[in-house]
Amino acid sequence: MSVTDDADRSTGRPRRHRALAGTAVLVLAAGPAALAPIPGPSPTAPTVADGRGGVVPDRGRELYLQSCASCHGPQGQGSQRGPSLIGVGPASVDFQLGTGRMPLAQERYEPRHRKPVFSAGDIAALVRQVDSFGGGGPAIPSVGPGDVRDGRDLYLANCAACHSATGVGTALTNGQLAPSLDRSTAIQVVEAVRVGPGLMPAFPDTILTDQQVDALAAYVGVLHGDELDRGGASLGRFGPLTEGLVAWAVGLVVILLAVRWLGSRAGQ
Repeated sequence: MSVTDDADRSTGRPRRHRALAGTAVLVLAAGPAALAPIPGPSPTAPTVADGRGGVVPDRGRELYLQSCASCHGPQGQGSQRGPSLIGVGPASVDFQLGTGRMPLAQERYEPRHRKPVFSAGDIAALVRQVDSFGGGGPAIPSVGPGDVRDGRDLYLANCAACHSATGVGTALTNGQLAPSLDRSTAIQVVEAVRVGPGLMPAFPDTILTDQQVDALAAYVGVLHGDELDRGGASLGRFGPLTEGLVAWAVGLVVILLAVRWLGSRAGQ
């Protein structure tokens, strides 16, 4: 029997055409999701040899491709959005990731110290991945105990001009800021000294020895603590000017309250 012979007697339209029309109605009723292409399989995750003849996921490369390659290039070669990472060294990568400065929250703003995006294990994996692009640069330091008195002298001579005598940071030129050191760990302090992030100059061991940077880290640790606040509230450690203004404000309030009380007593 031909298609024409199989026509619907009530409409004269071939039944095969009616079936196709019904299918189209169902697709349109299902909405755009029905018209979307079926997603293909996800790309194979990077792997690395496990030393026993097998392979395991290469966590460092996987994280790097997901979070870093769009700015720094798939091999760390850099791009218009980010500098090259070849030869920067483990300390630089560990500092930027450990202080949460990288990855950038927003590209138009200067990186600030914030909660790290990655776990300690993931940071270590990313450090190894970036280091595989090419050697060079300072290694992650091992910080030992330091002399606080020597650290104070070194800090005042080399750091206080930008980070302030109390480590709370100050404003620099061109809208830049020297950050507060209140959340920096001892390792991060030494990493910053050796790497010189941002506008900060680097201090290699030919300028400051390992013993001296250990002393610096020890003194910054004292700035974090409450040993300097035994006289009362620190008031942000902004110095005697802030403390004097607060003292004047409190004194004026006390005087006004006393005058008001005496006036009310005189009127009775």
